[in-house]
Amino acid sequence: PQMPHGRMPLPGFWKMVEDTLWQSGAQLHSFCQTFETVTPSPVTQPLNPAEERKVLSLVSKHGPDKLYQVTSNISGSKDLDLTLQRGQIVALLQSVDTKGNTSRWLVDAGGPRGFVPAGKLQPY
Repeated sequence: PQMPHGRMPLPGFWKMVEDTLWQSGAQLHSFCQTFETVTPSPVTQPLNPAEERKVLSLVSKHGPDKLYQVTSNISGSKDLDLTLQRGQIVALLQSVDTKGNTSRWLVDAGGPRGFVPAGKLQPY
């Protein structure tokens, strides 16, 4: 089988290949950008109405810059620890625990308040 560009001089053929690659590269780039704006970070799951109301009340109480999302399930082991599910939204009250430990944060989980590992929270 004869390639459609078999008779084209070589430089012209490579130019065409380059243009095609450049074009699909540009398309891929714009696709990726579109994809990123459409789909938020992988942890963010759509909130159900009850969670949404909770988030709104946390925002009104603490302000949007205090909101954090739980990145993986947390099972509280100590008295004041909270047990939270991945994807839950909490408001930061203090980025330190009662003993001055900055790896445990005091949060408001829309009702219960307690400590969670700071490493399992990301800004919402």
